[in-house]
Formats: sequence, structure tokens, C-alpha cells
Amino acid sequence: MTGRFNNKVVVVTGGTSGIGLATAKAFSTEGASVFITGRRRDALDAAVEQIGGRVTGVQGDMSRLADIDRLYDAVQQKHAQIDVVFANAGGGDFAPLGSITEEQYERTFDTNVKGVLFTVQKALPLLKDGGSVVLTSSTTSISGTPAFSVYSATKAAVRSFARNWILDLKDRRIRVNAISPGVTETAGLNELFGGADHAQGTKEFLAGQIPLGRIGQPEEIAEAVLFLASEEASFVNGAELFVDGGQVQI
Repeated sequence: MTGRFNNKVVVVTGGTSGIGLATAKAFSTEGASVFITGRRRDALDAAVEQIGGRVTGVQGDMSRLADIDRLYDAVQQKHAQIDVVFANAGGGDFAPLGSITEEQYERTFDTNVKGVLFTVQKALPLLKDGGSVVLTSSTTSISGTPAFSVYSATKAAVRSFARNWILDLKDRRIRVNAISPGVTETAGLNELFGGADHAQGTKEFLAGQIPLGRIGQPEEIAEAVLFLASEEASFVNGAELFVDGGQVQI
């Protein structure tokens, strides 16, 4: 532990599993006071216990503006400002063109685009000048994936947010960057591929497409997020950092 985030206040949305949970743990280990969100109370409580340190769980769905308001009300009860926002909550499922429903479209865009937008916008009154915002995009934003166009489009929108918001926030010196994970070992990935037993073959196939010959681990993504949020990245702004084992670099 280096204590890079001692006395810092960090918000991690979608912090109950996978990349969000690993990142919240990493921030906590580095000394931060961490606020995480999750939709299910049981998962939220379990995550808080796993993370340890100065962590607060706030139940909420980041596609709902009232829940975002409740998150920042909880932060404000304990702290005067926020140093880092990791807008990570998101998800998606498969549907090929011809089978996409309005419900799927709205659900995916509400969580991945609307949720990210208002998570960041509503943080601004508390976000410290010179603070950092990290958005979770995806390699799917630049690499076509069958039956995954809606999710991929949302992640392209997230990437675009980073490019534009650095201009909106330049007077406050707030950096905004995007992290784009490749295939990563998470419960969400297993669920997407039909459950852990069914997913193994798909993950092995995908690992064969990655130059490093394996899929990523949530902790590896977390370390990249911490870099972007830290002073070590003080001149990194509007960037997209691929953490994908080289998958979309070839």
C-alpha cells in the first residue's frame, strides 16, 4: 500500500461485483474513503464487508436520477467534497439486429449512457477542482461484436463523453478519462455467456484471440483506473486506456 489516496473521497458506481468491486477495494487499500452503489441490498452489504476500511454502501439504480441524488446526499453527510468519480455502473445483453426490443434499448441506454451522464453531472457541485473522473467504456466501442450493437453503441457514447467533457470542465481542471476493458473474468461475463459452466468454452475461445493468451482479471482493470485517477496521470486527459491484453490493438 502506497497511500496514494489517503484523505481522498472516491465514488464508485456499480461497486458490488467485478471491476467495480475490485476498484473499490483498491481505492480503499490506498487509503480512500469510498462510496459504492449497487441495486441489491444483499450484494451491497456483502461488498462493503469485503472492501473494508472507510467504505459506505448506498443502494440505488444509477439510471434513476432520484437514486443518484441519494448517493450524493449520503456523501455530503460525511464529506465536503469528492476527489474521484468512477462512473462504472452498466450492463447489457445480446440481441441481433432484427430482435432488438424497445425495452432492451431503453434499459441499456438508461443505465450505460443516461446513468453515466447524470452520475457525473450531479457530482459537479461536490467534485473538487482538479479532481478526476473515470468512465467505463469498452473495447466493443471500436470493435464489432455480433448481436451486441446496442451495448456497443452505449460504450461509444461514453467514450465521446470523455472527449467533450474535458472542454466543459477545463476551467475547473477536472480530468476525464475512459477505461476500456477487454474480456474480463467477472460474474457479469459468466451471466452474459449463459452461466459459469456454459461460459468456459466461450472464454477459452476469446482468450485465443488475445495476444497475451488469456482474459483479464478485475484487479488488473482496477490498477489502470487508479492510475488514471491518480496524480501520476496528472497530464492525461480525455484519453481512452485499453486494458485488453492487446485484443483490439491488432
